[in-house]
Order: sequence, then C-alpha cells, then structure tokens
Amino acid sequence: MAAAPARLSLKARALKLLAQREHSRLELRRKLLPHAQAFCQARDEALEAAPAGVPPAAEPLDTPNQCLDKLLDWLQAHRYLSEERFVESRLHARSARFGNSRIKMELAQHGLALDAEQAAQLRTTELERARALWQRRFGSPATDPAGRAKQMRFLAGRGFSGETIRRVVQGLDEDACG
Repeated sequence: MAAAPARLSLKARALKLLAQREHSRLELRRKLLPHAQAFCQARDEALEAAPAGVPPAAEPLDTPNQCLDKLLDWLQAHRYLSEERFVESRLHARSARFGNSRIKMELAQHGLALDAEQAAQLRTTELERARALWQRRFGSPATDPAGRAKQMRFLAGRGFSGETIRRVVQGLDEDACG
C-alpha cells in the first residue's frame, strides 16, 4: 500500500508558488487562504481530541487570517515576496501585448500601481507598442470602415488609448505623432 503524500506547510506552499513566478501579496493571500483554513481546522480538531489532562494553550490560537498575515510579513521581510518585482514582471510580460489602461487595471486588481517613472515609460512607448501589435495582427490598413472598426475594437480591447488607436489605424506617420 502506498503512503499518503506529505502535506506541505503554509510556508512551503508559499515558497513553491513564489518559485514558479512573482505573486502580489493579495494574490498569494487568496491562493493560501483555503490551506490556512484547513490547517487551523485540523489543529483545532487535534486539540479537541487531545486526552484529558493535557493543558490548553496559554495564548489564544491564531485565526487563518492571522497565520497568513504573519507568513506574508515574514516573506516580505526576507524578500521572497516583493511588490516591486511583481510590478516589474507584470510590466515585462504584458507591455508588448497590452495598452496602458489594461496594465494599470491588472495592477489595480492586485492592489498595486505603477510608480511615476514606470508610468512615464509606459506612456512614451504606447504608440510604438500598439503599432507593433497591430502590424503582427493585421499587417495592412483596412480598406473599408468595417475593417477599420474591427482593428480599432481589437486595440481598444487590449487597453490602448483612443488617440493611440486612431493614429495606428489611420496610419499616421510616426513623426507627426510626437
């Protein structure tokens, strides 16, 4: 008969997730919360099943949220969890395919924002990124209004600004775009 696999501790689960890719604190909390709840429930059940005469814990036991907060604080203090690295990795992964508003929205979902320098860099490259994406997807300007609308919807869905979309789809030369 095969032995049951060992259950990973919360810290081991967190480190395993962080080894795969960068995570925001909010995202890591969401992924670990069910495991923290299961851990606390198992701990409480074990304490209830303890034989008589075993003294109860002197201090109140941590709730799942308290366990997670302590773990996440420890991960940040030891630089395993870094919001700056998460933002940089998200920018690197998303900037070639998405516009500024989409990237900012994704970061906001994680409770994060770009710093001033990153936001400025993203603004200065939006037109270039939109043109490269449009070129890969379509390659040539649309010949009819329906085709232009399709191209515009594609770029809008990727989070590019209206002005950037207009410049790309109308094919204005780069020097005129400033």
